[in-house]
Amino acid sequence: MKEIAELKVELEALRIKANNIHRNLSQEELSKLAVERNEGIISSMGALTVKTGKYTGRSPNDRFIIDDSLTHHTVDWNNINHPFPEDKFFNLFSKVKEHINTLDDIFVFDGFVGADPKVRMGVRVITDTAWQSLFARQLFIRPSEEELRNYKPEFIVMSINSFSANPSIDGTNSEAFIMINLKHKITLIGATRYAGEIKKSVFSAMNYYMPDKGVFPMHCSANVGKDNDTALFFGLSGTGKTSLSAD
Repeated sequence: MKEIAELKVELEALRIKANNIHRNLSQEELSKLAVERNEGIISSMGALTVKTGKYTGRSPNDRFIIDDSLTHHTVDWNNINHPFPEDKFFNLFSKVKEHINTLDDIFVFDGFVGADPKVRMGVRVITDTAWQSLFARQLFIRPSEEELRNYKPEFIVMSINSFSANPSIDGTNSEAFIMINLKHKITLIGATRYAGEIKKSVFSAMNYYMPDKGVFPMHCSANVGKDNDTALFFGLSGTGKTSLSAD
């Protein structure tokens, strides 16, 4: 309970309040809650199955990087990396927080991205659905009980499915948005139930931060052989890099 109390204080510092904060629940607890909340069903194979609505994949035209003093001259602005004004980001951030404060339940996953303790980053994922918290739990590295007691996030992701933007007011391309603020280390995601946006936004941030730590990021999977030799598997998303390396 002490950890939840401390978490509430940290969230209140961001002006986020909620009646029920569920932190780092188990796979079983999250699956049970997802079914109870009508977020999904348990398939005949025993896996939680959900529908993501009209967004069945990433929405690249709705993804933005905040253009500010850190990124203005360090991001390759192009038809993939779309700039978004800093002031409009904070206006949207305030709206998202106000919306969160109307919810009965929020789910928080605290963990790490990056397997190497020397360069890994603490990531906090805040969602309004149990199943997306389960997604984060399965994707990122789960902390030990001791690590969780002293945990301080370096990067925050808010994936709030139930909040939609107003393009004419908020400056987005649609009701959905993925806003990556590299300076303040916050990502806002709204109106898309496709959980892959959580993964990609954190990986995008790592791609930006890692070179300054002397690490060259690559979109690949890897195996280490018995003689400590390494094989890298490159390919587009969904083409089997992880499946091949794990086989």
